[in-house]
Amino acid sequence: MHSTSQTLRFALIVTLTCSLLLAAAATLLKPRQIENEKLDMKINILKSAEITQTDKDYSRAQIQTLYSNNIAGCVIDENGQLVQGKTPEGLDPEADKKLLPVFEYKSGDQIKAYIIPISGHGLWSTIYGYLAIEPDGNTIKGITFYKEGETPGLGGEIEKKWYTDNYKGKKIFDPNGNLVSITVVKGKIKDRGIPQSEQYHYVDGISGASLTGRGVTHFLKENLKAYEPFFKKMLKSKEGENNG
Repeated sequence: MHSTSQTLRFALIVTLTCSLLLAAAATLLKPRQIENEKLDMKINILKSAEITQTDKDYSRAQIQTLYSNNIAGCVIDENGQLVQGKTPEGLDPEADKKLLPVFEYKSGDQIKAYIIPISGHGLWSTIYGYLAIEPDGNTIKGITFYKEGETPGLGGEIEKKWYTDNYKGKKIFDPNGNLVSITVVKGKIKDRGIPQSEQYHYVDGISGASLTGRGVTHFLKENLKAYEPFFKKMLKSKEGENNG
């Protein structure tokens, strides 16, 4: 019969061996994990600007090529001014709290959209995504939601194209230049009695997911407030072109 000390010794050896193997695996897989996170970021940036199609699969090489050919990252301060010598990838969460990343969708020298990261609490989880705004600084070109833990079939539907398409063409500023963002209504816009002239600030909600919609409404406006000076500059610039 094995003594208690032998049993404990065997258990300790097994535990230490498993711990070492797990630590080694985590260390070896870490670079791949970081690479996958960066690729996921690029996929969602491209998707928000409608550079990629949601119903088509792309290889890693295709994603890298599409991103490098179309997207340029820059950094702005809290006043919406460009910060030289900074890139989104180089931002330090602690030291650069007042700096914000912006991704420009460019075709040659022409800017087709400005893309910003968005995130906030839904019902059960923190929701992450990207929002693409047209060069006018006001009109939504596209939006993505990903890395969420909302209820499957309910709040989890915010990732689906049928839902994100609702945001296209909506406006974040009112005609007076005030930031109003986008409100996710409970039910359908047509059933809420919202005047036609104001409907471009609202999107239909998801049935059974009103709390997720409420969370999206809240964090989307909070995120846009941080970028308000930047988008107001774009808005005024476009108005100046139209009046010139």
